[in-house]
Amino acid sequence: MKPGSPVGYTRRTMKPTGTKLIAQNKKAYHDYFIEETLEAGIALTGTEVKSLRAGRVNLRDSYAAVERGELFLIGMHISPYEQGNIFNHDPLRARKLLVHAQELRRLYGKVQVAGYTLVPTKLYFKDGLVKVEIGLAKGKALYDKRQTLAKKEAERDMERAFRRADRDD
Repeated sequence: MKPGSPVGYTRRTMKPTGTKLIAQNKKAYHDYFIEETLEAGIALTGTEVKSLRAGRVNLRDSYAAVERGELFLIGMHISPYEQGNIFNHDPLRARKLLVHAQELRRLYGKVQVAGYTLVPTKLYFKDGLVKVEIGLAKGKALYDKRQTLAKKEAERDMERAFRRADRDD
């Protein structure tokens, strides 16, 4: 473990502490207005966790849905573990998310009535456990996406101009 690393270990149990980002879904912020976020646990197999530690995951085009009274993450691709054998998993299987029943009912109500969707925004290790940040999102129209891109481009141009002005002084 490198000094200054965000993940340390507790002395007694040797379990990692802190958080370590595995993957981020930047496209979700481009395609949706994220109105609120929620942290959820995720049920995984052993080889899936090993693949996550190697960073072999893709959150693009994934979403969360309520099925049979439980919350599932659908479309997340975790590559099979290279040293795995018959215990490897299906890369695109639906994975159960672990949330409180009260939160599940609230999210389900918003998705059904208000037209929201549930989109994973981050996947990370927190105190040795894999967590998913789920965003309650509303879709952007094409002109909203263009506005967002134009605003980011303008901010980048301003930053460049400030840096040039500082260098010239």
